[in-house]
Amino acid sequence: MKDSLFQPLTDYLTKVPAILPSFGTGIDDDGLWWVKFRIDISNPLSWNVVQELGCVVNYLSVDERLPTIFYPVSPAPYLNGGPDKYLSWVIETKDKDFSPTSLMQWLEGRLPNPVDQLNEWELE
Repeated sequence: MKDSLFQPLTDYLTKVPAILPSFGTGIDDDGLWWVKFRIDISNPLSWNVVQELGCVVNYLSVDERLPTIFYPVSPAPYLNGGPDKYLSWVIETKDKDFSPTSLMQWLEGRLPNPVDQLNEWELE
């Protein structure tokens, strides 16, 4: 059940340049979900991806914010290693009625299109 709930979102995120195709997902006792992934920081589009996701997920507009948050997470770097291996990114919801598929639809409508075409990510 859980995998099918996240499948449309993780399938979509897999197409985004620099996002590595390995995801962690979960739902807490209150029905709030999260998805965790890594971004290949050596990819030249990695910061474009962070910027685009931050825009849509965190701050679509002053009047139209999604009930989601996008942020980095990491274990202690001095115990583990650098960001190329240990920096991850999380998107979580603050509204149990906002589904992972709903987020995928918002991303699909606002990220470069088609999302897997590298030239669509380049800024002029």
